[in-house]
Amino acid sequence: MPLKRLHVVVTRRLPDPVETRLKELFDAELRDDDTRMSRDDLVEAMKRADVLVPTVTDPIDAAILAQAGERLKLIANYGAGVDHIDVQSARQRGILVSNTPGVVTEDTADMTLALMLAVTRKIPEGLAEMQAGDWRGWSPMAHLGGRIGGKRLGILGMGRIGQAVARRAQAFGMQIHYHNRRRLRPEVEAPLEATYWESLD
Repeated sequence: MPLKRLHVVVTRRLPDPVETRLKELFDAELRDDDTRMSRDDLVEAMKRADVLVPTVTDPIDAAILAQAGERLKLIANYGAGVDHIDVQSARQRGILVSNTPGVVTEDTADMTLALMLAVTRKIPEGLAEMQAGDWRGWSPMAHLGGRIGGKRLGILGMGRIGQAVARRAQAFGMQIHYHNRRRLRPEVEAPLEATYWESLD
């Protein structure tokens, strides 16, 4: 007799490879659109799921968890944080909560540097001119931006993402300064050539 496949309910559209793999492994219930589930729909999903795959847009509080079906055993959050899930209430009901820590560390650091470069180099202004058909050609002062090399970068919180940002900024020749609850271990801090600030005062 074949094993019964777990019924997995996904609350939002996920990348095609993820949805394909879910369908291969589970009895997966996927969304046709990418809108946020209503609270009532979320409650109904939790009544029929063995596993719920929510995202940060799905607040799962004690009241919703109280209505979950007996078969729900795992809330596998599609994201790094679980601030939107009442983890304690889930545990009290025997429901495990998992997440994907570190999954967006490198991507977040990339976006941080991209935004720093875009602002410093005035890329949004130039792009807006081009898209509006207002490009007047090159001139020495047009969208004259600055450099990030040699500038000081202050990082508040030197966890995984902060360190990934520091590594990228270091490659651009920036001076790294940081504040953290605790100073990094010397073997972590030294390669970043980072200056620790115990206080922000």
